[in-house]
Amino acid sequence: MTAVLSTVRPFTVAVPQADLDDLQDRLARTRLPQPAPGDDWAYGTPVSYLRETVEAWRSFDWRAVEERINRFEHVLVEVDGRTVHAIHARSAEPTATPLLLAHSYPGSFLDVVDLIEPLVDPVAHGGRPEEAFHVVVPSMPGVGFSPAIDEPGWTTRRTAELYDHLMRTLGYASYGVHGSDLGATVARELGLLAPPGLLGIHVLQLFSFPSGDPAEFEGFGPAEYAALEHMQWFQAVGGYNQMNASRPQTIGAALADSPVAQLAYSELFESFGNGTSLVTRDQVLAQVTLAWLTNSGGTAARYYHEDARAGAEPAVNHTPTAVLVFPDDFTTIRSLAERDNSAVVRFTHATRGGHYASMESPAEIVADLRATGWPAAR
Repeated sequence: MTAVLSTVRPFTVAVPQADLDDLQDRLARTRLPQPAPGDDWAYGTPVSYLRETVEAWRSFDWRAVEERINRFEHVLVEVDGRTVHAIHARSAEPTATPLLLAHSYPGSFLDVVDLIEPLVDPVAHGGRPEEAFHVVVPSMPGVGFSPAIDEPGWTTRRTAELYDHLMRTLGYASYGVHGSDLGATVARELGLLAPPGLLGIHVLQLFSFPSGDPAEFEGFGPAEYAALEHMQWFQAVGGYNQMNASRPQTIGAALADSPVAQLAYSELFESFGNGTSLVTRDQVLAQVTLAWLTNSGGTAARYYHEDARAGAEPAVNHTPTAVLVFPDDFTTIRSLAERDNSAVVRFTHATRGGHYASMESPAEIVADLRATGWPAAR
């Protein structure tokens, strides 16, 4: 697909007050489900959690969120007729390296807001001028302020293609990309595409699983077997994977009509209640409020459905790849990752954080991105 620039328009986040009033009205009329036995996380999001969080939501200050995020430059970029929302934060450093930050699911550009200023202005945040980045944070089509794409087959690979065109539209001939969760999948798809000028990818997960070959388990120790156990647990509780991949429009109806459904279905922010999440209540509320106000819960879920039906053949990524593994997250097994990615040039273990590490431990991600060596590679 050939990118055609139509417009780059400034954008300010300013939700109509009527939408906020409607949200408050719905929250005031919340009907909670009957509690499951024990009312803990064993059956899914507990009623006690919902009751407490809805009460906090009723006094949540969305305007403060708007004020904070509007400190950055927001743009709406039209690429091949597709409108994409993005934060575009330029560094004052002349040698800054362009960097695309790809967000998670459930999540949004809000995932990485705490990364932007330290990356753009390293000197003010304990770094060196040569570690500066120009930062672009797009919203995936159908997430947040990026309109949904009204056609079947819009996969993470097509999003990767769109992101490459977005970067070139914004004037960057070379760039690196960082991603987590669904953003890590998009980042790896960019690695597979290997467009000219792609410096490398940096991810918090490489989703490489055993193929069934017994030889893959040779050399496994306690850490690798613990990682396999965590994978099995994640699959056991991550029912949204199956729902999104099979019936996204069905769950989309609930997410569009009930803010509490959006909150409950976003239980990954709480690590399914396993007690490890460091994401704050206000961070959760900012994310679910954005998803509710933009009615993007169902359209975000479609990526699972489209990828499951894409028929993509397994492929090896040859782009230089850095992995930062957090202790309370999906644990990438290095030998499996290197089977699927031939150029794993950096493999680091962080000290604190989980699946939403960009909200929990942003300083560790910033430090690892600074260590990629991408500025020297430009």
